Order: sequence, then structure tokens, then C-alpha cells
Amino acid sequence: MNTENYTYVASCAFTREEPELSTKIQDYLKHRFDMPIIRCCVRNYKVEEFTADMPEWMQPRWRAIPHYKEFSEDSTMVYVCHNCAAIFQETMKEVKRISLWELILNDEEFKFPDYSHEKMTLQDCWRSYDNRSEQDAVRGLLKKMNVDIVEQDENYEKTQFCGVSLHAPAPKRNLKLAPKRFVENADGKFIPSTSEEQERLMREHCQNITTDKVVAYCHYCVKGLKIGGKQAKHLASLLFDN
Repeated sequence: MNTENYTYVASCAFTREEPELSTKIQDYLKHRFDMPIIRCCVRNYKVEEFTADMPEWMQPRWRAIPHYKEFSEDSTMVYVCHNCAAIFQETMKEVKRISLWELILNDEEFKFPDYSHEKMTLQDCWRSYDNRSEQDAVRGLLKKMNVDIVEQDENYEKTQFCGVSLHAPAPKRNLKLAPKRFVENADGKFIPSTSEEQERLMREHCQNITTDKVVAYCHYCVKGLKIGGKQAKHLASLLFDN
């Protein structure tokens, strides 16, 4: 696999939520592909704020990563965050995009853990509802790990879930830089709700899930599933924490 012009966007939001997991992903990409890594999909966006939100042990490492870089037409951005992907899709259409999951699925040397046909419900994410290549790669990885996937009725393009993030105002940056995703195609979403209402909605969603363990590939989804009472795992955790 030729990754010569690939750059990984580590994602400020994902790294803040999953710092240990983010470092494992970065180490894998650096050691396996010598891939350049940047923090953010937007130049000079909340640089110090996100750094201050990181655990103390993570801050020196995070500061050492370039915040941003320019992308050329022949380059490819590798993403773990759907906000980053949407912003690139709408502001830099000429730059190719590939999910971390598609990259790993095509890595012939990746050593997959074995989950011995454990049943896990898969949670698709609204922020990536129309990205079939990513959705297929996610399922491909789970099969490689011998996970028995339990599908929901609202899967693939039918999913309307992204944790409590759809029941709170969207960041103004997202609305400005990716209006098709977060304004035009987001009718009925990003409506402010109380924390009590958010918890009720998450529990209501999780009542329809038949397995205790649920796997998602979005940190907002994972957080929402946990609020709803499920044992939620990020796909990256299944891949890298064993």
C-alpha cells in the first residue's frame, strides 16, 4: 500500500476524549508507514484550549505535533473524526480522504486480535451516514477480529444517532465550514436539550439494542451509548487495546 502522500489528522476532539487510544493510533501510523501527523483539520483552531484540555502527560507530546499543514491535490488525509472528514470534503474537495478503518483493512501486516465470535451490536454514525466505503471497512475489520456483528434496523444510511451531540448546539466552526453536512442536511438536529432529556433519549435508544456490548467508530456515539447504559467500545479500542 502506497501511503507516500498520506497525512493523518489526529483530531483534537477525539484525542481529548481518548488520549491513550489516540497515541496508540499515532504510534502505529508512524512506525508502520512513517506517516506525517497533524493535530487539527482547521488552521489555528483553539490551539491552546484543546491542549489545556489534554491530560498533563499528553500535553508535551500534543504540543510536539504540528497543528496543521497545507494539503495539495495529490495528497490524502486520513481521518478518525467525522467532523474533520466533513470539513475537508466541503472546503478542500480536491484532497482525497480515507478513513483510518479503510487504511487498516488494507494493511496486510496488521495483527488483528481475536474476539472468538463474541456478539456485538454495531452503531453506525449519522455524521457518516452516506459514507458506504467507511461503513463497509468497519464491518470488514470486525469480521477480521471474529466479532459476530448484530445489525440495528437503523443502520448504514438510515442511522440517526450520534450520541448527545445531536441534542446540543453544533460548534459554529462546523456550521460555517461544512454547511451541507451540519446545516442543510441536519434538519431536526443540534437542538439544545437538558442533560436529563439527553440521558432519557440515550436510554430510549439503547433499549432497542439487544446485546450488552456495542461497538462504534465515533467518540460521540461511544459517549452516548455509555450514557444510555451500554458497554460501549470504540472500534479503535478493539483494534489497539489488546
